Amino acid sequence: MEIKEEKKGAVVVVRPIGPLTRNDVSTFKSCLMRIRSDSMGRFILDASSIAYVDSTGLEVMLEVNDELSQAGQILKLCSLNETVREVLDLTELANFFECYEDVGSAVRSFL
Repeated sequence: MEIKEEKKGAVVVVRPIGPLTRNDVSTFKSCLMRIRSDSMGRFILDASSIAYVDSTGLEVMLEVNDELSQAGQILKLCSLNETVREVLDLTELANFFECYEDVGSAVRSFL
C-alpha cells in the first residue's frame, strides 16, 4: 500500500492506494497517528483508491476514530468508492464516521 498526503490549506488529505489489509494496517495506523499529531486532527481519509478493506483494516479505522473521539474529533472519510461504501454499509459501520462525497466538501467541514 502506498499512502499519499496532500495539504489543502490547514487540512491534510490522506489517500491510501491499494487494499487496506492485515499486511498494511500497522503502517497505515502509524501514518494516520503521525498526521493526526502534525495536523492537530485536521485530516481527511480519501478512500477513492482503496481497492478493498478487510476486517483488520476496518478495525484500525475504528481504532483511529476512537483515538480521535477522545479529543472530541471524528475520522472524516471522503470519496468512498463502491467497494468501501458497501463494506461499511454491510458491517453497519458507516455511521461511526463522517462521510463526504468529495475532498472539497470534507475540507469545508472544518470551517
